[in-house]
Amino acid sequence: GKTNSQAIAYDVSKAKIDNNREVLVEFVATNNSGVPWAFYPKTQKLKVHPGEIAQLAFYAENKTNNRMIVQAIPSVTPGIAAKYLKKTECFCFTQQTLGGHEAMDMPLLFHLDTELPANVKTITLAYTLFDVTNRVNH
Repeated sequence: GKTNSQAIAYDVSKAKIDNNREVLVEFVATNNSGVPWAFYPKTQKLKVHPGEIAQLAFYAENKTNNRMIVQAIPSVTPGIAAKYLKKTECFCFTQQTLGGHEAMDMPLLFHLDTELPANVKTITLAYTLFDVTNRVNH
């Protein structure tokens, strides 16, 4: 399933958190062929209550000698969960540029909507990194 491609405003002070429910969110990172980067979630799994803000980071390191620009494309399993996963900040919203052998932590902030169907107990959020260096106007 496709997630939001732009930030969702979220007022934590008005948040309704479902403390009676926990959902396991798993994070996966893969590189499209030809992307010689280290790319992985610094947290593999997180238990979250619907409504609460979760924060983590993905590590990215350009293993080449050259400046590269990448775009991370997210997907969610099961697909039904995609519309309930709301990202307030994500490295996938913009292209990321790293010089040769440069590294960074890329932030992700999200919450699960409290309307997430009760039968969804585990969600996998996967990102694939694509090289867009030659597709970008410099």
